[in-house]
Parts: sequence; structure tokens; C-alpha cells
Amino acid sequence: MNCPKCTASMDVITFGGVDVDRCSACGGIWFDSREKESLKAMEGSQQIDTGDPAVGRKNNEIRRVPCARCSTPMVRMVDPQQPHIWYESCSVCGGVYFDAGEFRDYKEHTLGDLFRGLFARPRG
Repeated sequence: MNCPKCTASMDVITFGGVDVDRCSACGGIWFDSREKESLKAMEGSQQIDTGDPAVGRKNNEIRRVPCARCSTPMVRMVDPQQPHIWYESCSVCGGVYFDAGEFRDYKEHTLGDLFRGLFARPRG
């Protein structure tokens, strides 16, 4: 499998019996359907996200992202609890792609996230 953002090869990483794919170059993470929810619930799973958040923020600017599994154009999603987190989701296979640093942030739901969610303006 190749990274949907930078096209580098993806390495299989296993945590708690769940296999995900992590980009060998940019550090983005591919989750098959429902894997991100399973891993969010597991203590310590943020260690799979070893990428540089600065690279992730830069890659977040890439608008057209094909699904790593089926090549369908992915849809940009926003986590309703943490609206500063943007990720891509495939409407066909249910796969999800997080840029480097986003899964760590997704795992660390804080009081600040609650306030950001209450006062966030929709992004265009």
C-alpha cells in the first residue's frame, strides 16, 4: 500500500492486535474501517503516531486525496469533539487517513478541546 498523500510505501504497525499502516516518509496513518475507534479506546496506542506534527500540518493542505485501498476520492472530515482535527475518510471502504500527529491529538481529548468545539467557526 502507498500513502495517499505522499505516495511513499506504508509499513504495517501492530498495536493491541490491530494492524494499521504508517507512511515510511511522512508518518501519516491509514486505518481500515473502525480501527481508529478501537485504537482510541486502547491505552498507550498514541505511540503508533511517531510522525512530525509540522509535516502533518503541511500535508493537511493537500485537498485531493485518493483512498489508499480503492482509489476513490476521499472526503475531508472534522472530528465533532475536536474541530481542529481534519482527516480524510473513504465513503466506499470506510478507511480513514490521519496526517502525522493527528492521531496523538485525537487520543488526547482535553478540556481545551471542549472549549474549542463550543466556540469554533466552521472552516470553508
